[in-house]
Order: sequence, then structure tokens, then C-alpha cells
Amino acid sequence: MSTTIEVSIMGQSYMLACAESEQDALRQAVAEVDREMCSIRDLGRIRARERIAVLAALNLAHAKLGAQTVVPAGDALPHDVGARLQRLQQRLDGALDTDDRLL
Repeated sequence: MSTTIEVSIMGQSYMLACAESEQDALRQAVAEVDREMCSIRDLGRIRARERIAVLAALNLAHAKLGAQTVVPAGDALPHDVGARLQRLQQRLDGALDTDDRLL
């Protein structure tokens, strides 16, 4: 059965639907995203929520990929994942620098 829960990320409330059995996992994910976004915001250099969200997503993806120690045969990750993510982050920074709109 699906239920709706209210969560907060960087002080903004969101209503999210999920299965009752997945509420704890969703709340943990929200807490991790909130922690990462607040950490980026607290550095003081970035104000736009969209940019903070993109950087948080990249940081979390990079941490997840870095935490993978066992890769199934035939599914090997590229050895330059960190470098690729850094280049992607630089491209996003450049694109978002021209976007002064706040969400």
C-alpha cells in the first residue's frame, strides 16, 4: 500500500509517495541528500538550489561508485570514473554559472 510522507530538504518541505515498507529507507535517503546539500550550501560559495542539488547528486554518485569494491565479471566500471565525474562537474559548473535564477 502506498502512503505519502512529508520530508524536508534544506528547509523546504516535500510530499513524497512510497510504499509503507520503504518509508525508513526513503527517510534515510532524504537525510543523506539533506546533509550533502546543506554541507555544500554552508560552504557559502553557492546559493542556487539547483546548482547545490546537482553538485550533491554528483558527490553522492561519486561516493557510491567509489564504495563499490566488488564488480561482477563483465560489468567492470571504467577506471577513470573519478576523472569523468570531475570533468562533468566542471562542465555543469560552467553551464550553471550563466544561470543566475534561484529555484
